[in-house]
Amino acid sequence: MADYEEPISEQEKYNKDQFTQCRVDGSDEHVLITEHGDVGGGRFLDPRTKRTFRYDHLRKEASNFQATEIDTTGEPWRSALESSMTEYVHNHYKHGTVTVYANTDEGNITLTTCIESHQFSPKNFWNGRWRSLWTVTFPESGGGSAELTAILKVQVHYYEDGNVQLVSSKQIKESLTITTAISENYQTMSETTFKALRRQLPVTRRKIDWDKILSYKIGTELKNA
Repeated sequence: MADYEEPISEQEKYNKDQFTQCRVDGSDEHVLITEHGDVGGGRFLDPRTKRTFRYDHLRKEASNFQATEIDTTGEPWRSALESSMTEYVHNHYKHGTVTVYANTDEGNITLTTCIESHQFSPKNFWNGRWRSLWTVTFPESGGGSAELTAILKVQVHYYEDGNVQLVSSKQIKESLTITTAISENYQTMSETTFKALRRQLPVTRRKIDWDKILSYKIGTELKNA
């Protein structure tokens, strides 16, 4: 049994390191097998469908899908980021898949985005893979600053008349200002909409004397009477 478990352990590590794509329950959708989605017991999380599943690391097949509880605090942020990143990956990676995870801890929300895209061409004796991991942590309130970190990895393998591999990586670190849509909309309305609804001074460029206007109105009514 020990001789049988070791290859599975190595294969599991490999699948998670490589962000292996996994088809979701017979559909055309995919989820990535990563350490961030490992919930233990051989099961992995699909944040998009809010289910966990058992994954066979040798056959690379998913089974036994079950509904699961999610991080309700971070879910709105996760879902919004996933929507944007799904469109981005669709436009820039021909065979790409993205999975976004959320985790709330001690008043902070952490969003983790994993992207994988690959193209294998055995007839031309080459394979290529792109992997990127993006992480940002910010206060649960949604305001303030945050630090974005990322690591990008590219691997190309060419094996005709030889065996050549190119492995390259790049790390990124940036500071971000986190604002909510409500704050942004309020700021925009303060600078545009509200100003358009009010006038600082009338067209005469003078403040209106409401007492004088009232006396004019009373005088007019007496005259008409």
